[in-house]
Amino acid sequence: MRVGGTGRRSLLPALLSLLGTTLLLSACAAAPKKAAEPSATLALPGGEFRFEHSARDAQAADMVRRAVENAFPRLARWGTFQEPVTLVIHPNHAALERAARRSGYDFLRAWARYEQVEVQSPRTWTRAGATQKQVDELLLHELTHSLMWQASATVSDWTKKGIPLWFSEGMASYTAGQGYRVPSLEDLSRFLHDHPQADPLARAESLYETENATVYGAAHHAFTFLMERYGERRVRRVLAAMRGGQDFTGGFLEAIGLPVDAFLRDFRRYVYLRGFKGGRLAPPPPPPRPEVRGVPGNPQLPASPAPHSPTSAPPDTTPEAPSPTS
Repeated sequence: MRVGGTGRRSLLPALLSLLGTTLLLSACAAAPKKAAEPSATLALPGGEFRFEHSARDAQAADMVRRAVENAFPRLARWGTFQEPVTLVIHPNHAALERAARRSGYDFLRAWARYEQVEVQSPRTWTRAGATQKQVDELLLHELTHSLMWQASATVSDWTKKGIPLWFSEGMASYTAGQGYRVPSLEDLSRFLHDHPQADPLARAESLYETENATVYGAAHHAFTFLMERYGERRVRRVLAAMRGGQDFTGGFLEAIGLPVDAFLRDFRRYVYLRGFKGGRLAPPPPPPRPEVRGVPGNPQLPASPAPHSPTSAPPDTTPEAPSPTS
């Protein structure tokens, strides 16, 4: 377009400014989005990972990236990621809580979803920051959550599968080898004896804030029990059944061969009666009977095993399970 030559030179600056603005807007609309920097993406055989962080957290992002690489050999047992996972590194704990939509969770360092993991910058975990080993363990736990959801659901229905806390947290804790962090089976057995109506498995949500350690411990030990009794292959089949359309209740029944509530009763009985010790606890042997002169003391027969508690089985606190859905 020719501009000028009309004697209306006073319009020329305005027309040039308008033309420049129009060309700039057109260029912005047509230009493709800037490609992610190579350092901000990580392609592994079983998944693609993206990293978002501020310039200040470049070193923290390197730790998170290494943690993802280190986690992958142990994650592979559960399958591959169907969708890319974005790891967002937040500058402080308050930012993490806002992103996770959780308030007052001082212990929180990360929060996983189907295709995104919110991570508090490792440099702010303590005054000295976090070690690579700590970041490795945390990311292995959180990525197990994301992989579990991707292996069992699509992005549109992953929140509708009804996966209980004991299974999701137990699977993540088991995969990350965090049994050393949770109360022992003996601790859990004492809790069940001291709180016969409490159920850290079937009613975990009601105990989460007051008995957090017990809930996580019960989840870890229940999932370990599931793996040892039924094997990894059948646990993977639970995920596959859900991916095929079942909810957790139906997928568990299809893959394991018994209802969820029956499994939980079985595990609760195992803990309550201390099956992990090889049997029930026997009372201490009675003192020897005094001998009467000329009559030797009668030999004592071994006492029959008796449960640690006056009752021989834990109370059934498992809610009635809904009918499996297809």
